[in-house]
Amino acid sequence: MGTLRGLLDRIVHGITNSRVWRSFFRHGFPDNDLDRSLVVTSNFFLHLHPVRVRKHGLRLTYTFGLGGISFFLFLVLGITGGLLMFEYVPSVERAYADIVRIQSAIPFGALLRNVHRWAAELMVLTVFLHFCRVFYTGAYKPPREFNWIVGLVAGFLTLALSYTGYLLPWDQLAYWGITVGSNIAGYTPLIGRQIRAMMLGGPTVGQPALIRFYNLHVFVLPFIATIVLGIHFWRVRKDGGISGPPPGEGEAQGSPSTESTPSRVEGLRTGRGAEEQGE
Repeated sequence: MGTLRGLLDRIVHGITNSRVWRSFFRHGFPDNDLDRSLVVTSNFFLHLHPVRVRKHGLRLTYTFGLGGISFFLFLVLGITGGLLMFEYVPSVERAYADIVRIQSAIPFGALLRNVHRWAAELMVLTVFLHFCRVFYTGAYKPPREFNWIVGLVAGFLTLALSYTGYLLPWDQLAYWGITVGSNIAGYTPLIGRQIRAMMLGGPTVGQPALIRFYNLHVFVLPFIATIVLGIHFWRVRKDGGISGPPPGEGEAQGSPSTESTPSRVEGLRTGRGAEEQGE
């Protein structure tokens, strides 16, 4: 048994000290502050996470995971929408028939479309609840004002994605919904006529409107939303992770405020922090 254990130890040691292994993992085992920092900053998937996480931010009852749930639903929408594109053609002659065929003739087509629709409706709900949580906990206050605006833009894009997808089935509900919406946009002062023409591509809801809404729904808006969400996550990280509790809550529990706690991350990244402390 001891011989087998020694053999396994030598194999593991040989692998972890090989050039190939070190090309993938360029830091030691994360058992100290410096290596913990390097694990995050040198890993593509972990880089959006802050090096240090405040304890209160781990409480499910503080955030309820609403931002993460919204992003998960966005990914579900991207996957299911991409699969639906294989069977859907944005044509006034075929759009409704394609939806009926997806619902009735394509294996698991009804499930796929329903998951896409449910995810879209749930995302609108979770984004709204996320706004409420951020406002209630004061997470929009300095230094997070910019990220609050970015979040508002992301919320607007969520509504725009839902609205542009509304026309694609090309049924009576979609047709009249877009007709009413474009007419409301047409009453915008000074530029109402131009906005309506831009939305519909003509005087009435027809093929140009379907093509425009399709392109907005599957390419333009998802592309912009991906960039905005990337900025949103990046700012969460740069602002120190999840915001602190409401003023006074930390003191009431006998703990110092975490928003003003100095961070040693920059020193840890370069190793200068440890050297300066040693001096």
